[in-house]
Formats: sequence, C-alpha cells, structure tokens
Amino acid sequence: MVTGGGGFIGSHVADSLLAQGARVTVFDNFSTGRREFVPRDDRLRLVEADLLDQKKLDLEMRGVDFVFHMAANADIKDNLKEPRKCIDQNIVATQNVLEAMRAAGAREIAFASTGSVYGESAILPTPEDAPFPVQTSIYATSKVAAEGLLTSYALGFDFRAWIFRFVSLLGPRYTHGHVYDFWRKLRRDPSRLEVLGNGQQQKSYLHVGDCVAAMMTAIDKSRGAIQIYNLGHTDWLKVDDSVKIIVRAMDVSPQIVYTGGERGWVGDSPRILLDTTRITSLGWKPTKSIEESVVETLAFLEAHPAVERRD
Repeated sequence: MVTGGGGFIGSHVADSLLAQGARVTVFDNFSTGRREFVPRDDRLRLVEADLLDQKKLDLEMRGVDFVFHMAANADIKDNLKEPRKCIDQNIVATQNVLEAMRAAGAREIAFASTGSVYGESAILPTPEDAPFPVQTSIYATSKVAAEGLLTSYALGFDFRAWIFRFVSLLGPRYTHGHVYDFWRKLRRDPSRLEVLGNGQQQKSYLHVGDCVAAMMTAIDKSRGAIQIYNLGHTDWLKVDDSVKIIVRAMDVSPQIVYTGGERGWVGDSPRILLDTTRITSLGWKPTKSIEESVVETLAFLEAHPAVERRD
C-alpha cells in the first residue's frame, strides 16, 4: 500500500513498485494529490478515502505486506494557520495506519519524515544521530511524533520501520515549494518577484527520482527493527542562486523584492544540509545536480500549467 499515492512522492513510489512487479494499492483522499498522477496499471488498485477513516483503512489493509506511508500535510509554511491539520493528518493518521497494519498482520513500513526534525541544527552537515533541538514548526513536531510512533511499534509489536528524513524534493509532479511559488508568481507578474526572507537561506534539495531510488536501496540492503536515513544532496543552494536559475529558465527579468529577515516564515530553518554518509555507504548517490532538478521542475510546470492553484 502507498498512502498518498496520488501525491508528488507517493505517485513516484507507486511507479517504482509497479516497475518491480508489485501489486499496489494507492490510498489517497486527493486533498492535495491528483488523480492524473496515479499510474494506470492493471496491478494497481485505487482507494479514494481518508486515513482518518479507521474502518475503511482496516478493510483495505487486508492482504497488504508492506506500507509506504507517504501521505501527510506537508505545507510547512502555512502550518500555523491550521495547527490541528498537522496533528490529524500527520500523527493521528500515522497511528491509524499502524493500527490497521497490526490488525492485518502487515509488519513492514517505510515512512516519509523530514530533515526539518533537526530544527536549526548546530551541526552541518547534520547526521542521523544529531540531537533534536527545540522544534521550530508544528510540521516538524508532527513528524517527530510520527517517528516516535513507528519506533514504538517496531519495538513493541515486532514491526520493521524505515524512516527517511528528506530534504525538499524537486522534479515532475511537483506542486508546492519555493520553485512552484516563484514560477507561479512570475507567471502572474514577470516584472516583479517577492522573495520571503533575505534570499540568503541555504538548503539542500534532491530530485524525487533519486529520493525513491534511495528508499528502495535502503529497504533492499538494510534490515533490523528500525532504520533511519537522511536523504539529500551533498550540495546546497541559496535562495538567491535558485532565483537566478529560475528567471534564466523562464527568460524573465523581474525586480526582486525581499521581505527581510533570515527566515522566510515563522518556523523556517534557514540552513539545511544533511549528512548522507549512511545511505551512500549502501552504494546510492544522486544522479542529478540541484540545478538540473530545478530546471526539470520548471519544465514540468510549464508543460502542465493546470497544476497551478487558483486562490
């Protein structure tokens, strides 16, 4: 089962599983996912339902061997507007998935966590065993709690859990994040671009295809009750440099307007670079540079303008 299989990451996971010959159940309520992202294949079964519906989840979990739990409220920037949304969709939903697995006899789960759990780490690049500081966002807090549920079930109910802490991902089917926001703003007004913060925020990014390949590598090559991996690029990119790539690719010359401050929004971590030694020791490495990923993301957005939200 792939929860959130109609979303950016989940749909790519479903693609990869089908390519390996698996039978796949996609479970998605399409609050943010898109039906057109779900692969069309006779071996894929689509269930349109909400993870908060425990009875439906219990029913559809029957016969499942492995769960990729990719569903989440991933809107970090606006999580303070609806704090309960993060709790319900990221913590309660994870508890429901684990309970459905326990009832159905499924014992293996891969989980999409985030590099944001490290907050504003004093250690860069940040390894998996770095201490967690004060959490800076409700989103990160909800992911820490969800990780705790997975590790408790692994130790208490003989589950196997692979926890993947991602940097921000880029590539086809991307529908939220800074590249999307800048593309959207420039489509509406190519003469002006507002940048949240001071443009000096510096973060790592990873192509979604490289991310999925890293997950599959870790699942294939590592065993044990609890496996935790950072997934990211060894490089990182300043917002200002990302802006240069985007405006060049879109062939526009906007006036850049900064909102000021080292953070783009409350809870933003201005510097994120993860230590990926653990995953690269298994033979994985990124195949695309961050700039290539940004350009490919823009190409997808230009080819699929219908993904733009109208609000």
